[in-house]
Amino acid sequence: MDFEEIYQAYFHDVYLYMKSLSVDENIAEEITQETFFKALKSIHQFDGKKDIRAWFFTIAKNTYFTHYKKQQRQINQTREETYKLKYFTLFVSTTKAW
Repeated sequence: MDFEEIYQAYFHDVYLYMKSLSVDENIAEEITQETFFKALKSIHQFDGKKDIRAWFFTIAKNTYFTHYKKQQRQINQTREETYKLKYFTLFVSTTKAW
């Protein structure tokens, strides 16, 4: 089986798995695409001892959690920047009153 056939056979399963984790169809598709890209890059590491579907699901799960952690860091950074901006604005407005 070549990679194109594998892609055709397992894409939908991986996509549904990602959709169940992320709920957002765009993110699910993005992570599914990234999963197959990673799998293609590391296909030489697949030894055939595991079920290939399970291998794809493992890659997908790890990719999803990496994406999720990155997204959470960005949210926290935005919150921190917003807090700093509000604090600075409050500080500037109170010092002008002097």
